Amino acid sequence: MAERYERHRQAWTHEEIQKLHLLVSKGMSLKAIAKSLMRSEESTKNRAKLDKLKIKKMR
Repeated sequence: MAERYERHRQAWTHEEIQKLHLLVSKGMSLKAIAKSLMRSEESTKNRAKLDKLKIKKMR
């Protein structure tokens, strides 16, 4: 069964967007950022793309 996220289908708050920008600037991975924001990786990736942020790929 798919994992449920606390913020599932809820609008992004200003604070969440600020935290996303901060975590991306620190060079964190998509998985770590999504977990920190309690959002899915897909939702996090889509929001980052909307804000023209580049999340580093972790190898």
